[in-house]
Amino acid sequence: MIYIHVPFCERKCNYCAFNSKVSDAAERQTYVDALIREINLRADDSLVETIYFGGGTPTTLELAELEKILCAVRKEFNVDERAELTIEANPGTVDGNYLRGLKSLGFNRLSLGVQSFDDGLLKTLGRIHDSRAAIETVEHAKIFFGNVSVDLMYGLPNQTLNHLRRDLERVKTLDVQHVSIYGLEVEEGTKFFELKNQLPLPDEDTCADMYDLITQTLPRLGYRRYEVSNFAKEGFESRHNVGYWTGKKYFGFGAGAHSLDGALRTSNVRDVAAYIKGGVPIVEEVVTRQAAMEEFCFLGLRMTEGISAKTFRKKFGVNISAVFGAVIAKNRRRGLLEVDGDRIYLTTRGMALGNEVFADFLL
Repeated sequence: MIYIHVPFCERKCNYCAFNSKVSDAAERQTYVDALIREINLRADDSLVETIYFGGGTPTTLELAELEKILCAVRKEFNVDERAELTIEANPGTVDGNYLRGLKSLGFNRLSLGVQSFDDGLLKTLGRIHDSRAAIETVEHAKIFFGNVSVDLMYGLPNQTLNHLRRDLERVKTLDVQHVSIYGLEVEEGTKFFELKNQLPLPDEDTCADMYDLITQTLPRLGYRRYEVSNFAKEGFESRHNVGYWTGKKYFGFGAGAHSLDGALRTSNVRDVAAYIKGGVPIVEEVVTRQAAMEEFCFLGLRMTEGISAKTFRKKFGVNISAVFGAVIAKNRRRGLLEVDGDRIYLTTRGMALGNEVFADFLL
């Protein structure tokens, strides 16, 4: 698995806490050169089954720049001919010609950051597109890609249940293959955080109703929930994200990108200028056995299929009950976890309160 971080956007959105910034063409070009330098330095013959371009907005790059990056990856890594190649894009940054170009470069999955189909909510979020651009981009994307994902959000300032119903109706009409839907988190370092006490956010009960509406409606539309925030039509689950949640080895390239190889986790410097300037400044962390056991549980439990007690024992040489028995029992009593033979998984209620369960697995 390979993740490539492109930290550039046309405008920083009001809710965004990701490692991203507004840039110019010269900075983007030097960043691409730095990416290629890092890829060349870290060549590896491991089989690569997924490549994911995230950000930021990777589609702020020119097609020729994306091509250079992909050429470097294919030269230095053993990329499976059936690999899943995903790129994130925002409506307003791509047109038909650009989408055609992405297809010709080998991308076979497109993830569109729509967030909402309501113009008022999009303006509140600080998005650069309106609802018409979002709809047109999805429709154009479906011409070139047989695997299109849409990101949506709920719990937004001034958002009502009717807003969300209309968004879900639009999903039905557009008939995409995958939907990711996230509750708003007001994070430090964002414009929303500065206005934290003034934001007209939906109350807790309304957010709970929104969550219920999502989890009841999308399955009726043919989307299987396979992870806390992700729904897919059969066979269209994100292979890259599933690999991450199940602890597969991955390489991360770019400013702030992380990598995992067995017990060694590395992270690149976050600052874009420092990343461009030189070498590959990395921070290394040895993942302890305890931390690995914790991550196995709280990442794996994000998926609806949960985790396997047999796999845990095979991986760590100890029964899961000996390490997390009390945690599992506590959350079963609360109705948040279920045990069925070898499988341990979140209940429907547990999915809604997943962060509470995950925190319990941090010993």
